[in-house]
Amino acid sequence: MAEHILGAHDLDVDEIQIPREDWFESSDTLQKLRKNKKFPTIWCAGCGIGIVMGSLIRAIDHLGLSNDEVALVSGIGCTSRMPVYMDFNTMHTTHGRALAFATGLKIARPHMQVIAIMGDGDALAIGGNHFIHAARRNIGITSIIVNNAIYGMTGGQYSPTTPVGKQATTAPYGNIEPPFPICELAIASGATYVARSTVYHVLELDKYIQEAIQKDGFSLVEAVSYCHTTYGRLNKFGTAPDMMRGLKKDSISKSAFEKLSPRERAENSKIVRGVLHVDDSREEFSRVCRQLSERVRTGGSQ
Repeated sequence: MAEHILGAHDLDVDEIQIPREDWFESSDTLQKLRKNKKFPTIWCAGCGIGIVMGSLIRAIDHLGLSNDEVALVSGIGCTSRMPVYMDFNTMHTTHGRALAFATGLKIARPHMQVIAIMGDGDALAIGGNHFIHAARRNIGITSIIVNNAIYGMTGGQYSPTTPVGKQATTAPYGNIEPPFPICELAIASGATYVARSTVYHVLELDKYIQEAIQKDGFSLVEAVSYCHTTYGRLNKFGTAPDMMRGLKKDSISKSAFEKLSPRERAENSKIVRGVLHVDDSREEFSRVCRQLSERVRTGGSQ
C-alpha cells in the first residue's frame, strides 16, 4: 500500500500486515468496532455505507477520542444500522428522530461528542423539521447524512433527494419532484460547518468528518453514496463499481468549480465537493442553555 495512504490513516506497514486472526486485538482503530457483532455487515455487497463507517472510525481515531466520549445516534434505514457495529455510546431510535434524541442527549451530556448518522430519507423526509431546527439552534451535534437518493431498505421508494426524472418503485415513470439541496438547506437554517464529499473520495471524507466533529456548533457532512441494489438497478446504472466510478466522473472540487465562468457554474450538473460554509460567530445551543440555567439559579434577569 502506498506510503501517502498509510500516512493519511495513521497506519504503518506492520499494522496492515497483521494476521487475520489477530486483527482486532492488534489494531487500535478496530477497537471502535463491536468485536462480538456478526460481520460482515447487513449492507449489500458493494454498498458505500461501510465506507462512510470507515471514515467515521478513522476521524474519531485521529482525534484521539475514547469510545466513551462519543455518542452515535441514528434513526431508521440502511445508514441507521451503523451504530449496531460500533462500540460507542449508541442509540438506534425511531424513523426521522435521530436529531431529536441527539438534541436531548447533547443538552444532558454537553461534554460528549454527539454524532447523528442518517440517510437522506430519514433526515429530510419525516426528519426534515428536526434537521432545520437543529441547525437553527446551532446545537453541538455532528450530522452525517449518507445521500444515496433512494429509500433503499424499504423497497426503493423515491426520497427527498431523488433527482428529477429518475425512477423509483413509487415513481415508475420518473420522479417529478425537485430534490432537496441538503447543504444549502443546512446553511440557510444556520449550520456553522457544512461540507460535502463522496464515498469515492475517501481521504477527503475522512478530513471533513474530523473537522465537523471538532466544530463547536451544528455541523453537517453530506456523504454522497449510491444504492446499486434498487436505485441503480431501476435506472440501469450498472454495478456498484460502475456507480462508484460515476461519483468520480460526476463530481468536481469546490476549488475547480470556483474557477469556472459564471455561465459554466450555472450550467454545472456535477456534485460540488468541499467545505461549503463555516461560521464561527454563533454560540453553541447547549452552552446557552447552561448559561440561562445558571442565571435563573442565581436570581439574575439578564
